[in-house]
Amino acid sequence: MHSVWLGEFMGTLVLVLLGNGVCAGVTLRKSYAADAGWMVITTGWALAVLCGVLVAQAFGSPGAHINPAITLAMAVVSGNYSQVLSMWSAQFLGAMCGAALMTLHYAPHWRLSPDPAAKLGIFCTNGAVRSPLFNMVSEMIGTAVLVIVVGAIFSHGVSATGPAPGLGQWLVASLVWGIGLSLGGTTGYAINPARDLGPRLMHAILPIPGKGGSNWRYAPIPIVGDLAGGALAGLLLHYAHL
Repeated sequence: MHSVWLGEFMGTLVLVLLGNGVCAGVTLRKSYAADAGWMVITTGWALAVLCGVLVAQAFGSPGAHINPAITLAMAVVSGNYSQVLSMWSAQFLGAMCGAALMTLHYAPHWRLSPDPAAKLGIFCTNGAVRSPLFNMVSEMIGTAVLVIVVGAIFSHGVSATGPAPGLGQWLVASLVWGIGLSLGGTTGYAINPARDLGPRLMHAILPIPGKGGSNWRYAPIPIVGDLAGGALAGLLLHYAHL
């Protein structure tokens, strides 16, 4: 049953279940984690990435992209685009399933939380200051940093043999934690189109008590911005020969 597709699906499912889960825990009323704050959210997302990467690798995806922007960046680096659409399908479906499981897990809490915008923020991102151009720039920068530093972590310039076994996953999780702390305050740092679009679709589809609209006007920003940032960073890595 091991395959790249299954690995990407399961890894992204776990990523979103735990990542959206920490947002729900901090946001929803009567949760023990209610109002725990940004440090808890960024830490939760970092650990979600760690768990998602480990699961993706265990189920058959050694690269463990769990992010369409990473998949595109690696295709740009290698020049091989043959698996891009297949991996994207696994990532988006995994994100949708992870969001659905998170919604089920917190089922009694939705009715107790009155703010529709806060509920939407559990699923997907939005600009802290509404400015589409700068929101997209923020997403491009965050995603480019993700791709470049991941490339650096596994580069020969850092180590001729790469990180010690098991260490690379922790370094990537620390990177995502750092991006969240340093760059995440502007847009909620999607830096992953599947992480935003998949849960946004589930917010629109699922019968969540008291929900509002899914803010589809903003939805293209973490898709276009993240893919553009990933592609540009991939070009840099390609010509830098890291």
